[in-house]
This record gives sequence, C-alpha cells and structure tokens, in this order.
Amino acid sequence: MSNLVSRGAGASAPAPGRALRRVALGIAYDGAGYHGFAAQPNVRTIGGELKYALARIAGHQVDVVCAGRTDTGVHALAQVIHVDLDAELLVRRYGASGGDFEDLTALARAVDRQLGREAACWRALSVPSNFDARYSATARRYRYELDLDPVRDPRDARRAWRLAGPLDLSAMRLAADPLLGEHDFAAFCRRPPDRPDGPLMRKVTDAHWRTVGWRWSFDIEAKAFCHQMVRSIVGALVAVGEGRLRPSDVVALLRSGSRRGAPTLAPSEGLCLIAVRYPEELGGTWGAVPLPEPWERAAPAPRAH
Repeated sequence: MSNLVSRGAGASAPAPGRALRRVALGIAYDGAGYHGFAAQPNVRTIGGELKYALARIAGHQVDVVCAGRTDTGVHALAQVIHVDLDAELLVRRYGASGGDFEDLTALARAVDRQLGREAACWRALSVPSNFDARYSATARRYRYELDLDPVRDPRDARRAWRLAGPLDLSAMRLAADPLLGEHDFAAFCRRPPDRPDGPLMRKVTDAHWRTVGWRWSFDIEAKAFCHQMVRSIVGALVAVGEGRLRPSDVVALLRSGSRRGAPTLAPSEGLCLIAVRYPEELGGTWGAVPLPEPWERAAPAPRAH
C-alpha cells in the first residue's frame, strides 16, 4: 500500500457543522518497510498509511497524532494515535453510543482491514476531547532486543540486533544503572535543528536488561525521549558488554553532554515501542505491562548444525 501523498490525497475536509468524535487507536507495525511514522511526500510511512485508511473510512480528511514518532525501521507493538472522526458515522456504521472509553471493536476491525500485512490495528476506543496521544502521555516504554544465538535464524533479521558475543551482562547492567533519574542526555541524542546546543533533559524511570536464552532485551521508560536516544544508549551498553567501554565511561559520556567519543548507534531493527502510559482518567496504560521483577535463565547449549 503506497503513501497517502501518492494516492487518495483528494479526500475532502469534514463538512462544516458536523460533530466530530475523538478516537484513540492502538497500532502495531513492523517498521522495516516504512520510512518512520511521520507522513512524508513520496515515501511509505506509518502515518501516511493511517491517514489514507482513516480518510477512506471517515469519508473526509483526518489529522493523525501519535504518541511517539518512530524512526525508519523501528517497530511498535503499542503505538497510540488519536483522530477526530464524524460522530454520526461512528454511531451509524460502527455502533458507537457516544460515551467515553467505549470499545469500538467494529472500527478497529475496519481500520485493520485497510492496513497491509506489516501493520495492524488492535484497539479503537472513544476518548474525551482533551485526550492527546502525544501530550497526554506520562511515559513511553521501549524495548531493544539482541540475538546472541550462535545459529542464525533468518526470521529474526527484522526484529533483533544479531551479535556474535560473548557479552558481559553484569557490566551492562552496571552501566545502565546511572541512566535512571533526570539527566542531560545530550551525549546520547541527535540534536533537533532548533536546539543546536544546550542540555537535553530527560527523566528515565526504568532501565534494565532481561535475558531468555540467547535473546537479551533492554527495557527503558521515560516520559519522553530525544531523537535516537534509545539506540545510542544501547550502542554504548553493548560496547560495555564487549569490553570496548567501561561502565564508568557511560557515566562520563552522560556528564559530558557531548557525542564525541560515543559508540555507533545500535541498528533500528532491534527497537520497538511496547507501551504508552496515560493518566488513569484518560485510559491508563496501552500495551505491554512489564513483569514485576527482571527474569532470566541461562542460555541453552548451541544447537547442532
């Protein structure tokens, strides 16, 4: 399915005077085939696909607001978007009663049918008009996955960073601890054009590694992230695991406020947006709820070829 810009861009604006109803949607996607979330001319994006699908359903142009603008190749299991749709259409075609936090299952299925195999709509919920998928969010949680299996599984190529190992998990955990709390993450971010200098303050509320066999995952949660922050952090933590950096070097980078000396970014395919949190009065958490304690088990013996 191509981007909205190259087809179907002629949808009309909502008819004047028609009441609109705000709807939040839970979206999952494999980001490998998309140039990120934000709609762009002449390239395939998640936002462009959603605008096209929702315009076909609503019969009018729509604006799509997301919880987090994922980069090219980055995945999501729990992207949250909001959109304003014709209220009468929701009642007539999708059985909406007009109440807040009503599950609109028929609408979710309709959106899902419009998306290609690489994306899915798993929830549609009517929300109050003050719900904003981006600005109402109190936290986003990302997960980065590493594949250390000595036998390559081609199916993992799109969703994990394959490394030969071995990695020092204890050192990587030690290096992750100083990330907790509020810091200037300028050393771990690509600067926005309008912020060529100065601090980039972010507050990280959770950052930890888990392992299951050969699959290692790093979860990190904050209210907001700056551009390429998670991939930069993972790149540094893997460098620690490989012995190219010490845990104290991560602290030094954090304090420096400069990307000079920072390791290469981790590739995009290992990164996934897995949960977005909102105040309880605005719907609570969408997506994966982490286990209460980190869990792990030893890696199995290598498989025979």
